[in-house]
Amino acid sequence: MSITNNSPAARKGLDVQSLSYEERLQLGAENAVRCMGVSAHDRVFIITDYARESIARRVANAVLEQRADVSVRFLEHYGERPLTAFSEQLRNDLLSAHPTVTYYIATAQPGEIAFRLPLLPFLAQELKVRHGHMIGIDEALMADGMCADYDEVFQITNQIYDLVRDAQTIHVTSAKGSDVTATFHKDWQWIPCHGRYHEQGKWGNLPEGEVFTAPASVDGVLVCDVLGDYFSEKYGVLATPLVLTVKGGYVTDVSSENSALAQEVRDYLFSVPNGNRAGEFAIGTLTSLKHLVGNLLQDEKMPGLHVAFGNPYPQFTGADWDASIHVDVIPSCCTIEVDGRVIMRDGEFII
Repeated sequence: MSITNNSPAARKGLDVQSLSYEERLQLGAENAVRCMGVSAHDRVFIITDYARESIARRVANAVLEQRADVSVRFLEHYGERPLTAFSEQLRNDLLSAHPTVTYYIATAQPGEIAFRLPLLPFLAQELKVRHGHMIGIDEALMADGMCADYDEVFQITNQIYDLVRDAQTIHVTSAKGSDVTATFHKDWQWIPCHGRYHEQGKWGNLPEGEVFTAPASVDGVLVCDVLGDYFSEKYGVLATPLVLTVKGGYVTDVSSENSALAQEVRDYLFSVPNGNRAGEFAIGTLTSLKHLVGNLLQDEKMPGLHVAFGNPYPQFTGADWDASIHVDVIPSCCTIEVDGRVIMRDGEFII
């Protein structure tokens, strides 16, 4: 089954809601290929796992529709899960394949971020591929966020990027009580994740739609409904919010009515140097999303704020520090003020 024609313009009138679930899955796979600009000249390498084989197969078939070469490798072939190191075998397989486009289509498991963190700069900076990172993807996201109008995502994301790229201070509040202020280094880069990666060395998380940087500092309280890393798949949308107190850029307190969750998150954030330091400050720009689903990969693209503690992606943001974990937190229904200008009120952009 194929939804279309390869011209995005030809699809402007498409009513996604009128499509069957199977057709939306197909559209999601086609969009994943279109976001990377795959053509007959490309060599595509897909890293997947047994749990997400069906999604990898759909993307591979969409690649073949473009008459590009495609290879698929399973994480389980490189060792027992969770994988905690970027193996020489996978490195050599990638070097031998010499891909121009790669995808990571797999579940998240505790500790595997230690494998993924060195993988990303290897792909983007050494191999200089166009990379679609789909950690935690499932069929629900393929039929939802991956079916967005990515021309619109491109436009809105760049519009927000222009508003924040020189920001000195961003103040965010939320309906549930978040109240944080972030400041920024003029030399650390904001990254627009707009879903259009047609140049070698560019990469993004799919579904896409955000702008992010490493903040200089964050102060205040975050009341969070969704968590990242392995917490996302384990807990989904939290039954009771997690509250983080942040001072001078570092988490100083973690609390929740679910005391076991609070202790688990606290232990993880404080398990490594800089694990409790704010490493990412981001604004989601995927305006077709209307509610949280409990999967970080999509929920972090909801219009609003997300903050991550730990690794600041220094290879991309220019941050001068590092960490071996990266845990996102998402408050909902945010109001965002950039250097005194309100750009979002109660989860809706007003630009």
